[in-house]
Amino acid sequence: MTSRFRIVVVGGGITGLAVAARLAQGRHAAALDIHLVDAASRAEFRCSDDIALRVSAIANGSVEFLQSLGAWHAVAEARVSPYEQMCVWDESDAPDSATALHFDAAEFAVPQLGFIVENVLLQDALLRVLDDSNVALKFDTALEELPAADLLIGADGARSFVRQQSGIKTNQWSYEQTAVVTHLATEFAHERRALQRFLRNGPLGMLPLSDGRISVVWSTQPELATQAMQASDIELGQMLTEASDGVLGKLEVAGPKGAFPLCAQHAEEYIRPGVALIGDAAHAIHPLAGQGANLGLQDAAELSRVIEVALDEGLHPADRPVLRRYERARKGVNLTMLHFLTGLNRLFATDSALVGEIRSVGMRLFNRSGPLKERAVKVALGVN
Repeated sequence: MTSRFRIVVVGGGITGLAVAARLAQGRHAAALDIHLVDAASRAEFRCSDDIALRVSAIANGSVEFLQSLGAWHAVAEARVSPYEQMCVWDESDAPDSATALHFDAAEFAVPQLGFIVENVLLQDALLRVLDDSNVALKFDTALEELPAADLLIGADGARSFVRQQSGIKTNQWSYEQTAVVTHLATEFAHERRALQRFLRNGPLGMLPLSDGRISVVWSTQPELATQAMQASDIELGQMLTEASDGVLGKLEVAGPKGAFPLCAQHAEEYIRPGVALIGDAAHAIHPLAGQGANLGLQDAAELSRVIEVALDEGLHPADRPVLRRYERARKGVNLTMLHFLTGLNRLFATDSALVGEIRSVGMRLFNRSGPLKERAVKVALGVN
């Protein structure tokens, strides 16, 4: 290609910033005219601020990708919360029962299973990388005024403007749950262990933070979530202590709280000629396994790879046959994860005694199945 190829990335979240950074550092960077546009203001991280409410579980595979972009060093130097163990159990059992699932980094010869990182910190680190690139950054910009592009990348979230304007339909359904999020002080130390208790009204996730607190994501019935949001801090701490079965002792609210409805969404198409969707613009999943950010980063890595290979071959990166390579590589993976998490959520929500017994047997067998457990952990870690 003799003329510069203009790519406009819409969305200044983790996924959009990552794909822009990867393309700007690629072997064809000189042939690309890259713009990133967002209707929101530029994300800014300050170490003096309290740990932000929105955090993501970043898998080791995603860390490797962020390292390749030159963004992880700033993240690690600021504040991250590695977790080395994970325990998953059903409300009818205990975390030390034979049916509880236990994962230990040492068992899989890795330093940690992953990291809990503030979204704003990841954004800030990626923005610092882009500040030293040729990418044109535009924030607080009306999306109706997007610059002309050879390829438009929609990384603008579940309510994607790019997806809507491209006429791409979605399949979506409600989980009939609302996620309540907050930070808690614990009576007992979390010891860098992530915990997940499956309740009949939804899963309770407890993620270790670097300052000793935990970040809680409680996916529960909307009416119970409303009660939680209206409760005093003391009352909410009591509710969460009970919901966690006291595994970390008495819990006390030690931060702001928020709530958002949960729904699954998957785009029927990831691409149109001149358009590609990545991250939540293409797929929105349940937060119970913390895979949302990781899937988005995998999308970013694959789309940038497809674009570079197309340029190697002298092809136009915005042509449908080229973009179909990206869609084929990512759509099945994302859809499988979406259905798996939906099924897992429903499996633990049922009160059926028979299903409960099947759950218990399955969890025992999984714990004892070395190869299956190892493969599941590798998928979660984002490594081969």
